[in-house]
Amino acid sequence: MAVAIRERYVVDEQGNQVSVLLDIRDYWRILEELEELETIRAYDAAKASGDEAIPFKQAIEEIEQGRR
Repeated sequence: MAVAIRERYVVDEQGNQVSVLLDIRDYWRILEELEELETIRAYDAAKASGDEAIPFKQAIEEIEQGRR
């Protein structure tokens, strides 16, 4: 899903763009998109690792044991 945004820039004394102002709704949509992308990348990395999948409950138990 493409996010159409309207950027406004803050410039320094030399006219260099130093910051971007975004509508808050655009900001939240961008964050949602980034979170989804992060999930997809984590899934792809897990699939590519070739590691054996284990049940969620077992994973939690192993994590809890490691904390002790």
